[in-house]
Amino acid sequence: MHIPDGFLDFTTATLTYLVTIGYGYVAWRRFKVSFAPERVSLLVILSVAIFVAQMLNWPLPGGTSLHFVGGALAGMLLGPLLGFISLTLVVGVQCIIFHDGGITTLGANLLNMAIIAVLVGYATFKFTIKLIGDKRSSRAIGAFVGGWLSIVLAGLACGLEIGLSPAFGFYIDVTVPVMVGWHAILGVVEGVTTSLVIDFIYMRLPMVIYKG
Repeated sequence: MHIPDGFLDFTTATLTYLVTIGYGYVAWRRFKVSFAPERVSLLVILSVAIFVAQMLNWPLPGGTSLHFVGGALAGMLLGPLLGFISLTLVVGVQCIIFHDGGITTLGANLLNMAIIAVLVGYATFKFTIKLIGDKRSSRAIGAFVGGWLSIVLAGLACGLEIGLSPAFGFYIDVTVPVMVGWHAILGVVEGVTTSLVIDFIYMRLPMVIYKG
């Protein structure tokens, strides 16, 4: 899902940067206001785990790459704003140090993985609990659906961005089906993993769960 340099035209790259910077400004202000050492510790540990998981990449024809995202898990554990900071650290280090994703496309990559994936995972998880009730089964279902849906919609956004960009060689009739189809398959694994981690933490360390 990491979009390399040269895949997006100037307009698309600029717009995605502006959206990401705006969201990041709000997240950073909220982070400074609600600073708590224990939340920072969880943020660092979770960011490291997500970083390792995201290093497993599979190239896709007509798209970019396929890999675990972890945005939904970050949103469920840290909330949508701290979750953004966590994924920004992950994607930023991958881009600058490991050249995984381009500098010009960093705004789009953060929009897809640090904003869309995190928000979708968080909102789906909370909605499921509100709909079914706060019990172990509803948390497991919400975490699975949130993990699956987050990576599918992030893949959809990625497919639209590169497919609508004149700089890319394929159009959305290729990029969207490829990105959504493959991420729908990987999303099952992401959903199961997210559900298992959420269940384990609720059973062993419920105090670290985001209560917002």
